[in-house]
Amino acid sequence: MCSIRSVVRSPLASTLVVGCAVLGMVGCSQNPYLAGGPAGSVWQAPGQTQLTAVQAQVAELNRRVQLLDDNNRQLTTQLAQSEQQAQVYRDELNLVRTQLADTARQYEAARIAANEAQNSARNFQASAQLRGGATIRANTNLNQLVGRLNLGNIPVQPDGEVIRVIVPSDQLFAPGTAQMQPQAASIMDPIAAQLRSVFPRQRIGIEGYTDNAPTYGGATASPHQLTSAQTSALLDLLTRRSGMPGEQLFIVSHGANNPRADNSTPAGRVANRRIEMVIYPETF
Repeated sequence: MCSIRSVVRSPLASTLVVGCAVLGMVGCSQNPYLAGGPAGSVWQAPGQTQLTAVQAQVAELNRRVQLLDDNNRQLTTQLAQSEQQAQVYRDELNLVRTQLADTARQYEAARIAANEAQNSARNFQASAQLRGGATIRANTNLNQLVGRLNLGNIPVQPDGEVIRVIVPSDQLFAPGTAQMQPQAASIMDPIAAQLRSVFPRQRIGIEGYTDNAPTYGGATASPHQLTSAQTSALLDLLTRRSGMPGEQLFIVSHGANNPRADNSTPAGRVANRRIEMVIYPETF
């Protein structure tokens, strides 16, 4: 602040002192940046406005980057879900292809079995014709003769007009094959001997049955082919070794049809794997 000195040495000096005093009354400041400005105004550097604008742009860019990150995470999640769904579709397609292949194999096995059944029917019909001048006639006394069969543990069951001698396949063949077990001949020899003695003229069908277990990987492609191979092997044994007439016998392959027990249990599957020697009233 300017002050009025007590001693005035000259008129010029007095004039300067008085002028300074007057200025001091009005308001005198030593800060050059506040002089002439409005009361209470704050000074800002020239680049402050540009800095504020840059900070606003950076904040906007950060917001956009965050939005892109969120979108990227959503797209990544959707892509993973799409890949999982595509894998499900691929697995379902492979399953359908496998089922179609199985169905084609089953159809082919059924066609072969139908042809075999048709051939067996022709053979049976031919056996009902005249052979060597002898007339085929029905024998209605089979149930009276069944008591003469003594086969030990081998079941013998009357079934309407026929008689069934039931032999477990597992005692005759290796599992899932038509390969004869070593004891097969010793089992079939007494059966063949009694059939020749009690029913020398009756037609006898060798009927093969098995369970519903899959046969993939074995020597046969279907249950019908398996039982067809087993009955053929048994026919060969009975004619070559046991001396039964070939014209007396015929074979029928039933595959997994006509089960005697529940295939869902091991004991039931064993019971369903069987050879039935079926004695018919017709003679040859």
